[in-house]
Amino acid sequence: MPELLGACDVPEGFVARHDVVREQVRRRPGLRIGRTGRVFEALVPAVMEQKVLAQEAWRGWGYLLRRFGTPAPGAPHMRVPPPPGVWVRIPSWEWHRSGLEAVRARTIIGAARVAARLEEEPGEARLRSLPGIGVWTAAEVRQRAVGDPDAVSAGDYNLPGLVGWALAGRKVDDAGMLELLEPYAGHRYRVTRLLESSGRRPPRRGPRLPVRDYRSF
Repeated sequence: MPELLGACDVPEGFVARHDVVREQVRRRPGLRIGRTGRVFEALVPAVMEQKVLAQEAWRGWGYLLRRFGTPAPGAPHMRVPPPPGVWVRIPSWEWHRSGLEAVRARTIIGAARVAARLEEEPGEARLRSLPGIGVWTAAEVRQRAVGDPDAVSAGDYNLPGLVGWALAGRKVDDAGMLELLEPYAGHRYRVTRLLESSGRRPPRRGPRLPVRDYRSF
């Protein structure tokens, strides 16, 4: 529990270099980056969130958790995620019913087969050596499982625009985001967390993306 609440986070070397970051540090002095210590548990939902809207990922996660998870001790209305051995044995039609296409299903199954090694060495290189795990997914897993304060979710649909708008007053791409965050090396994820809570976002002028449903394909 202490690690989950950020007791092992060490923000002392962090120096705010922009007004908006300094303001967020002042407003949120207790911000800490927690870690679960469970790499595979973090990997499964991260893979489900690849290149889809959050609603699509949550729908698939909820279906598979209800279908293959086990009742939580003392809270039978909640579900505990299944272990890797169960994910490997989920049949193809259940993945389809959850709304996940074959590519993401194969990525999760492949990771489940080497889950023990991932728990031993959750480094970015090890994660990205798996088929279907790229920069974005590896960063998301390291943020959640090991509390990496420097793991930047490059490739995110919204994050570069948010960082660019908050730090430079304009939208940028991944390269521009990484350039703006370079002065914060070692704490780049911490900065994105602070900026997400600042409320500074580029205006939304385009139509909302549609929620897709692979179950009808």
